[in-house]
Amino acid sequence: MHIVSIDKQTINEMPRVTFPGRIHIISAISQVKSAVTALRTAPIVGFDTETRPSFHRGEHHNIALLQLSTESDAFLFRLNKTGIPIPLKQYLEDKNCVKVGLSTTDDFHQLSRICQSLRPGGFVELQQLVKQYGITDMSLQKIYAILFQQKISKSQQLTNWEAPQLSDAQQQYAAIDAWACIRILKRLHSGLFIPEESPYYHEAVQEII
Repeated sequence: MHIVSIDKQTINEMPRVTFPGRIHIISAISQVKSAVTALRTAPIVGFDTETRPSFHRGEHHNIALLQLSTESDAFLFRLNKTGIPIPLKQYLEDKNCVKVGLSTTDDFHQLSRICQSLRPGGFVELQQLVKQYGITDMSLQKIYAILFQQKISKSQQLTNWEAPQLSDAQQQYAAIDAWACIRILKRLHSGLFIPEESPYYHEAVQEII
């Protein structure tokens, strides 16, 4: 059996990804409608969320940030300030608007804690899609590295996503995680990725039980 997978050391030697577009912080309900209107014009939108990390047993936080990105613009919705207003809820539920993300079931579960009636629609799950190409790595960082030979830095992952102001590094990190989902989907659908020609294509190691 042959698979496509990559190790951490190889990723660490790759050039780092930067977000090439514009970043919009949505921190007030009054900003939501125009942001959603812009998103509705895009054929595909990348999706991700961020939550303030918990460092103590029994401590839980709701999703603080929802990222929706086109190829040129990332919209960072600060849900800890706005909740999920009706225009945003309607967009997330719209089956005609294609959204792509990774490990979306977990995100949906967490979003339902903010809005119990939310029923997401129109989503493509990358973890299911990559399996069709023999890719066995399930993290965004590894999938992106396999397809583009670039490293998505995870240095901001455990920062405070409920901070009064998001730092430039946090904004970059959040935008990249949503935007990268579009790039992955388009690369796989383009036919340009041929598993057998990938430098990370190799025979699976069989575990001896």
